[in-house]
Amino acid sequence: MLNTHNKPLLMGILNITPDSFSDGGQYTQTDNALRQALTMQAEGADIIDIGGESTRPGSEPVTPECQIQRVLPIITAIREQTDILISIDTSSSQVANAALTAGATIINDVSGGRHDPAILNIAASASVPIILMHSRETPKTMQDAPYYHQVVQEVTNELKERINAALSAGVPKENIIIDPGIGFAKRKQDNLDLLAHLEHIVALGFPVLLGTSRKRFMGSICTRETPSDLVTATAVTTALGVMAGVRLFRVHDVKENRQALDIAWAIKSRLE
Repeated sequence: MLNTHNKPLLMGILNITPDSFSDGGQYTQTDNALRQALTMQAEGADIIDIGGESTRPGSEPVTPECQIQRVLPIITAIREQTDILISIDTSSSQVANAALTAGATIINDVSGGRHDPAILNIAASASVPIILMHSRETPKTMQDAPYYHQVVQEVTNELKERINAALSAGVPKENIIIDPGIGFAKRKQDNLDLLAHLEHIVALGFPVLLGTSRKRFMGSICTRETPSDLVTATAVTTALGVMAGVRLFRVHDVKENRQALDIAWAIKSRLE
């Protein structure tokens, strides 16, 4: 999917949910969601990431049937308008299969295949890329008491386990993307340590996705409580990620992060 010599890709977030931490309730109607997807594409998104279940800390699970009801109309609507890549943000094999049938082209699983291992088989049989994110527990419980002795090494080792599970299920190496899971079962210091040492995740040899967009730990540093006030903070992490070798960035604010990515890539290209 990704060539290390090509510019990294930008993934625009489209939450079809009433309760996501930043934009919940904004895009539950198909016409609004389609308008936002096309706007993000015009602003420079390479992928639209669509989810029908909030995975914010403390969130309740949503049934596969409900997720399907939420996401299929917008996947269909986008596919009627454009051939942009679409990723389905779900940990359910049932939802992933339905979304792929409707026109999605990538699976983005925040559980890395832990919650529903059959999702790895879906990715293998459909020959589509799958993003394996690091987390622990479930979104409802993951922030209750996360703890690491050596977060970079532990996250690296646990990502290796998910990679091996995907390979064992028949997913080819070239279709595996990994994500350190910033903000998922992590304390502020864990997020910062991972961002300071992204090269260790990159060194695993798989394309890395970074998802820091509007995350709460940055608000605690910048003394900002409103997620939408963290656009600049997010763009800083995008630039740092480019320099560290990250290949995909999942963001709410496409225009600003497109600029950060483009400038960082222009600089990084001079080093190669």
